Amino acid sequence: MPSSSPSSTSRRACGPCRKTLTITLKERGLSAGQVATFFSFSIIPWLIKPAYGLLSDCVPLFGRRRKSYLLLTSSLAAGAGLAMGLAAPHSYWWLVGLITVMGLGLAFTDVLVDALMVENGKSRGLTGAFQAVQWAAIYSAAVLVGVLGGFLAERRSLGAAFTLAALFPLISFAMTLFVVRDPPARADRKAFRQTMAAVREAVGGRDLWIVAGFIFFWTFSPSFGPALLYYQTDALEFSQQFIGLLGALGSLAAVAGTIVYAPLSRRVPLKRLINVSIGMGVAGLLAYLLYRDAWSAVAIEVVFGCVGMITHLAFLDLAAKACPRRVEATFFALLMAVFNAGNQSSQVVGGYLYDGLGYAALVLISAAFTAVTWFLVPLVRIDRIEAKAQAAAVEAAG
Repeated sequence: MPSSSPSSTSRRACGPCRKTLTITLKERGLSAGQVATFFSFSIIPWLIKPAYGLLSDCVPLFGRRRKSYLLLTSSLAAGAGLAMGLAAPHSYWWLVGLITVMGLGLAFTDVLVDALMVENGKSRGLTGAFQAVQWAAIYSAAVLVGVLGGFLAERRSLGAAFTLAALFPLISFAMTLFVVRDPPARADRKAFRQTMAAVREAVGGRDLWIVAGFIFFWTFSPSFGPALLYYQTDALEFSQQFIGLLGALGSLAAVAGTIVYAPLSRRVPLKRLINVSIGMGVAGLLAYLLYRDAWSAVAIEVVFGCVGMITHLAFLDLAAKACPRRVEATFFALLMAVFNAGNQSSQVVGGYLYDGLGYAALVLISAAFTAVTWFLVPLVRIDRIEAKAQAAAVEAAG
């Protein structure tokens, strides 16, 4: 599959440094809410992803719409990571600046690879299966990230963590150079007019905005983010090495979730998958009330890792199917920007709820918000979106 491999490692590139950076900022006296706010700076490049998609859709670089940009953006991410890893000291605003630049490179890379996934997946009716393979690769990389991230966090090796993180976009660069196939493209007025006509048609439609609102509400449910690390460290007194091991186990379970979802996406209607996913999400969140020792942590991380991935893929599949033709990069990027905005907002809100109300209250509030998503499902008209995507696949095949 030509679509997903370069970015599969890039999306997890900040994993080793994020855990180490979180514990470092915690020891500098920042609360869970303040740490979540710090990471909000790095999310800014992820909120303007539609701009990258539109640029790639409309303005080929060196005769290619995807490959040339991929080489440039993966280089940018790797360079910022190495700058953070090899230079010292790590002041607050210096970290903010470089981690934001690294985020820019990763976010643009992410848009380009998702564009390849949607273009190839919709034409074959395999967006769900392609997403499953993509995220299986991502979480396979996350197993390594979890173990090494815990090791480096235990030793507060911030420079080594950033250097390791820089290796992931370098791998993306090499894979883009030797693996990605991208047909030649020219920037001409006719193609530009067709692209802008597709943009106007999509912007004026109902489905895209309803799906965007639905995704935002789902992801905005107050989540744990840095709050869980604070709870693991302060209340349960887990070591950073053990927390990293938990992350690795959760990632392995997520890979299992992708294996489950790939055939499900081809046999079960998407609306049913979304409804079941919401139910599993509520049950999984409530299970965190039993997160009280090492054994319960292992069990919950493994079960929720699998369940959470199935849920995650169902919503990404909906986003991919809602994207119009010719502007796949732009509108999948738009929906992923909404996804990222909701997710980061949920972590900030979750961090301050943890600071003010405690762990149990955060779990209950998060589960309640997730459950409310059920009432929004009838508004989305998922069956119609899926039918249109299937019709487009048949048309492209014919």
